[in-house]
Amino acid sequence: MGDPAGVSPELAAKLLALDEIRAEADLIVFGDRRILDEGARVAGVNPAIETIAEADLDGVKPGRSVFVDLKTLALEDVTPQTATLAGGQFATNNFRKALQLAAFGRADAVFFTPFNKKAMRLAYAGYDDEIRFINDVLGRSGPASEFNVLGDLWNARVTSHIPLSGVAAAITAEAIQRSLTLTDRSMRDAGFARPRIAVAGLNPHAGDGGNFGREEIDVIEPAVQAAAARGIACEGPFPSDTVFLRAKAGAFDAVLTMYHDQGQIAMKLMGFDRGVTTLGGLPFPVCTPAHGTAYDIAGQGVANIGASREAILLAARMGREARVRAAA
Repeated sequence: MGDPAGVSPELAAKLLALDEIRAEADLIVFGDRRILDEGARVAGVNPAIETIAEADLDGVKPGRSVFVDLKTLALEDVTPQTATLAGGQFATNNFRKALQLAAFGRADAVFFTPFNKKAMRLAYAGYDDEIRFINDVLGRSGPASEFNVLGDLWNARVTSHIPLSGVAAAITAEAIQRSLTLTDRSMRDAGFARPRIAVAGLNPHAGDGGNFGREEIDVIEPAVQAAAARGIACEGPFPSDTVFLRAKAGAFDAVLTMYHDQGQIAMKLMGFDRGVTTLGGLPFPVCTPAHGTAYDIAGQGVANIGASREAILLAARMGREARVRAAA
């Protein structure tokens, strides 16, 4: 369960009330039953899931879904539509428990309803984003990246949560090749036989032959060619204002953009209520809806479940495929 002050409790309740979700995966849910029940009341659903104490988790066998009641947050301690320390502690604690369960091999994938980054930073000072937190919890430092997924179309990025003023300096041949390699591997893990990746330029009109910058000529194109020579199906750079039109029409399976909003805006315009964020390069799949905590509509029971449904189904599918690969 994610941030308790937003739509996360009602989204969790709605998901747990769906038979199709329960049919796709055995669920182990971390949170507080009081918060879930309030979410269910707001959503008008009945998530009929067995509640256990954390001490009883070792006895849970495959084929059984449970809600692990950590009893960490009373309903009266939730400040609706507000980022608070208590909310951040609730969300980080739930997330940590889920990550540790997967790291111990007890779960195939992790899914979470939306976090609020301000609340998370109040609870965990080093919280830059989910990848930083995951690396801290797992004690790892390997490459990982955030991907946005809309149906069969993926968006990857070379840089992510950095100031726009620092993007150009961070666009290096090494960073581009690393991103292409991770994108190719992550998409293969999700079932793509040989993903076709388009690479966006950095500058307007992909630099217009050097008139608007030389990053495309000096850095991006050579990196794309080098990755293609290693067997990755990639092309570019293409102008970023048209490349998504080609991908949407089916010419590519993914677009690698140079910075965060270059791809996020396109993906959210195409399908805000269906968009999924998945984290690649980690020891196990991690998925979440691409939208945030939606404080403005929290408590009204109108939160759209579409993106959360897509995200948890993707996590289930990727988790199953990871298990098959591990057994091969």
